[in-house]
Amino acid sequence: MVINVKSEIRPLKKVLLHRPGKELENLTPDTLDRLLFDDIPFLEIAQQEHDAFAKTLRDNGVEVVYLEDLMADVLNLSDQIRDQFLYQWIKEAGIRTNKYKEKIYNFMMKYNDNKKEMVLKSMEGIVLKELNYNKADSLVDLMSSPSKLVVDPMPNLYFTRDPFACIGNGVSINKMYSQTRNRETIYGEYIFNYHPDYKDQVEKYYNRYEPFHVEGGDILNLNDKVLAVGVSQRTEADAVEMLAKNIFANEKSTIDTILAFDIPNTRAFMHLDTVFTQIDVDKFTVHPGILGPLVVYEIKQGNSKDEISVKKVEDKLETILEKYLEKEKITLIKCGGEDLIASQREQWNDGSNTLCIAPGTIVTYQRNTVTNKLLREHNVNVLEVPSAELSRGRGGPRCMSMPLVRE
Repeated sequence: MVINVKSEIRPLKKVLLHRPGKELENLTPDTLDRLLFDDIPFLEIAQQEHDAFAKTLRDNGVEVVYLEDLMADVLNLSDQIRDQFLYQWIKEAGIRTNKYKEKIYNFMMKYNDNKKEMVLKSMEGIVLKELNYNKADSLVDLMSSPSKLVVDPMPNLYFTRDPFACIGNGVSINKMYSQTRNRETIYGEYIFNYHPDYKDQVEKYYNRYEPFHVEGGDILNLNDKVLAVGVSQRTEADAVEMLAKNIFANEKSTIDTILAFDIPNTRAFMHLDTVFTQIDVDKFTVHPGILGPLVVYEIKQGNSKDEISVKKVEDKLETILEKYLEKEKITLIKCGGEDLIASQREQWNDGSNTLCIAPGTIVTYQRNTVTNKLLREHNVNVLEVPSAELSRGRGGPRCMSMPLVRE
């Protein structure tokens, strides 16, 4: 199977990353809110940190592939696919005039001999001064600053977990919460539709044209039968219902239960994987803010392929996990331990957002010292990666990785 992810903890064999690029250098204080950033990372250091992250994975037997390389492979298949992508990308960037559609197409064709550079430029965005324009023949150009963004960058792309999600032997190509991030999912659409490694070989459980938003950070493969999905700031209950129906209707899927976790609709609890992640067969990291009574909805197949059965479950998180994972005891390790200040600080820097690469072996951000010490005290093998700049994007090692194959 070219996609095989039926667990959060089985040995990781192949993972998709995106190395941060010049899209980060098109962030400005005035565009931070629109582009979902709190600060502007220093690109050179962010790339060094990301390279260290990739090296840690490779050193532990994981094959690393890059989004930009897979997409370049697709554009190299034919001029027709290249043009289809470019005009779709231009349209989704909000370009409405024929004049600028052609200007941007011609500009992008300068990269035709190097499709990877073309892909990277599509991620980076375009400012007005890069285009061959004449202020004398355009009121809009005359009134615009040369540094105006004509095509917005996609600075969140190094969080490859969100635009699509691997579920069992299939994928959910997501409709994302914001227009800024929803543009990112075009790469997943083209890779799974056209790349020779994936074309006609991957089940599709959701597509980016659905009306309801869902993001990969809210999707956790607990095992081959149970999927957890967060109903959060960025994933709607309607999307979870559609996803569940599609999964249950697919004869190749082994999932028979979906747990919809009702989590607070705030940025601090942005996704389910910022609240808790599995790190061993019986251990999870957890944000203390969700401990106590928790509302979860158990979703199962209804009487027909188009129906589901939903049951409300109210209990403690560890009790719910023990039941559905069929474990006698689940240990929850608090981000920041019992120190409230450390908990809030390290949660902000994704102390609960870990990437498990084998049972009991996880990748974490180096800066979360309190949580990392606590994890080691629970006999967890903690592989730290530098994160001074990467963490400014508000996502951790799990956010930065999309497992494609687990053992």
